[in-house]
Amino acid sequence: MTPTAHAAESDISFSNVVLNNGKPIVVGTSAVVEAPFTYTLKSKVALDSWWVNAYRGTYGKNEYTLAIYTTRWGCAKSSAGGYTFHDCDETMSIDPDDMPGGNGNRLVNGDAAVWKTFGTAIKKNGGYDTDLLSATVRLQRASRIQSMNASPEPVAKGKKITVTGTVQRANWSAHRYDNYGGRSVKLQFKPAGSSTYTTVKSVTASSTGHLKTTVTASQDGTWRWQYSGNTTTGASNSSGDFVDVK
Repeated sequence: MTPTAHAAESDISFSNVVLNNGKPIVVGTSAVVEAPFTYTLKSKVALDSWWVNAYRGTYGKNEYTLAIYTTRWGCAKSSAGGYTFHDCDETMSIDPDDMPGGNGNRLVNGDAAVWKTFGTAIKKNGGYDTDLLSATVRLQRASRIQSMNASPEPVAKGKKITVTGTVQRANWSAHRYDNYGGRSVKLQFKPAGSSTYTTVKSVTASSTGHLKTTVTASQDGTWRWQYSGNTTTGASNSSGDFVDVK
């Protein structure tokens, strides 16, 4: 059972919580996502154990947590003013099919939102302290761009190239990827010999998520689609398609 939250005690506190380097955590339909996080724990009493996690719902009543387990890589220890400081470096493992409580133990689409955080410390002499923290993290549904194709290949210089693809995003509730219509997606080009893509134009996907546009062939290079994402959906790039211009 999760300990009921209460006011932070003066002899134990959590601070400096940063999840996933301050970026949203993007999760697909099956793969476990490893997200780094750091925090500082300070205490005037000896501790047996402690942990930090993210949660949804009302803590102490109907909350469920984001990570089924975390891995602690290390906690740099120091002392000052009667406190012991633990500056910890950990990894949070998020499995869309194995959530610890809530929603039938799996992610659902409504979980693409801002998650709050808490920290709990267990004292060696008995008792505990649970603090609700100010740090948050946004969870996003993964997107992807499938069926990228630029044709014809090869193509005569000055002729038209047709570029197609399909925007999709993870449907956590149904455990699949669905086409994601109406998205604004950038068409990008990387000349042969270069490592940098440049945006050529923006294209709006159809209501069924399909992309199609034409460009003029001017030089050899690779074409791709790039979607920037939104508050509930992560960004993604398509695979690249090289076109030989004769």
